[in-house]
Amino acid sequence: MIHLRGVSKRFEGKSKVTALERLDLDIARGEMVSIVGPSGSGKSTLLNLIGGLDRPTEGEIELDGEALSKLNDDGLTRVRRDKIGFIFQFFNLLPTLTCVENVSLPLHLRGWARKKVDERARELLGMVQLSHRLDHLPDELSGGERQRVAIARALSVYPPVLLADEPTGNLDTATGDEILKLVHDLHERLGSTILMVTHDASVAESCERTIRIRDGRIVADVRNTRKERVRS
Repeated sequence: MIHLRGVSKRFEGKSKVTALERLDLDIARGEMVSIVGPSGSGKSTLLNLIGGLDRPTEGEIELDGEALSKLNDDGLTRVRRDKIGFIFQFFNLLPTLTCVENVSLPLHLRGWARKKVDERARELLGMVQLSHRLDHLPDELSGGERQRVAIARALSVYPPVLLADEPTGNLDTATGDEILKLVHDLHERLGSTILMVTHDASVAESCERTIRIRDGRIVADVRNTRKERVRS
């Protein structure tokens, strides 16, 4: 599903910074994988490269049969639109749009008919248990509710790949547990391939597999035999 070969990322400035150094990685379709490591280790950079938000300095990335390095900017935009859902730590909801309108936005960009868009947005908000918040604005929601809206938006086209960057990092423990359980439930229901960057050991261990990064290199890649849905 996702294949990286010799992927490096360097940032040029007053000094050269190597964020990732010659990574090789294979992630199978339907896997749920956590990515862990200290701040500055390259976790978010890896997610951005896989998501087509940035390009590697060298190496090849293949996602769902497409070599990202061979795509122009329009091609990368198409891949992000059709194949990838993004969940961010700080939600990134548009403050002037209601829940339905935030979830609907990616579908309007794909040119869906208004009625079909509205039906899908309401269906997704129901899946994340927010049918009672359809017409609320983000500032009328709790942090956990905002993250649920962000998850619904990420799933709007039922993407084969879901990329989550610290999805519980801006939430209290109880709300974070609820969001983690929701992500697991949706993973089982939809079968998407999920990569989740996290600093939380319990979140990491709840995934089928954990990849540990340090100084831009993969230093461990383990299968988790214990899958905790939420903390007790």
